Amino acid sequence: MIPNIEQAEALHRKYAPSKAAYDLIHTHCVIISIIARDTVRRANARYRQAQGQTVAQEELLAGAEDKGQPTGTVPDHLLDEDLTVVGALLHDMGTYLILKDDGSDGSTVTFQGERYIEHGILGYRLLLDEGVDESVAQFARNHTGVGLTRAQVEKEGLPLPPDDYIPVNQEQEVVMYADKFHSKHTPPIFVSEATAAKRNARYGQANLDRWKVLVERYGVPELGGLAGRYSMQVV
Repeated sequence: MIPNIEQAEALHRKYAPSKAAYDLIHTHCVIISIIARDTVRRANARYRQAQGQTVAQEELLAGAEDKGQPTGTVPDHLLDEDLTVVGALLHDMGTYLILKDDGSDGSTVTFQGERYIEHGILGYRLLLDEGVDESVAQFARNHTGVGLTRAQVEKEGLPLPPDDYIPVNQEQEVVMYADKFHSKHTPPIFVSEATAAKRNARYGQANLDRWKVLVERYGVPELGGLAGRYSMQVV
């Protein structure tokens, strides 16, 4: 099945062991779905404009940091907004399976740091077991970092089956990209493009170069409004 928004939320409630875990992880997924949705809308507006269709300036700039001019490149096809949103809502389901402290006693929700890299593949398997379509389950599998290659997995000895964990379409790529602008930090925070670039640079120049390609392709989301809505800081 391809879940709708209500079914996606029901899956969160099913696997969340506490209200605190649900609030942290589900809220993160909702935020990423908003960033990803706006990113797709801007990309689709650029596509329609390139096809000679009339597009309002507001469509080209909606949810973008640079309000002066449209940002991002023109995709070669219209992206599926509904698939992107549901994929974003479910991309972090695996984090419920690697909790260290679920916060049920009023403590801070924390994760098993050494296992965090596994949350994508765990979420992928969880979703498949729930009967979720492969096209949606892959959003969980393929969103870590800016894409993990088989070579990286083997070279770094990561606790994952040797394989490529890279988006197979632009919808998955949008969610992977959007995911870098918010963190389930304690407390949760929005992450500026500059900070995200520094984080990616820690893993080498090739990683940073892939990040720069994504920024050029999709533009930078405007985070101030969302940060205000959720009472979180942008760092």
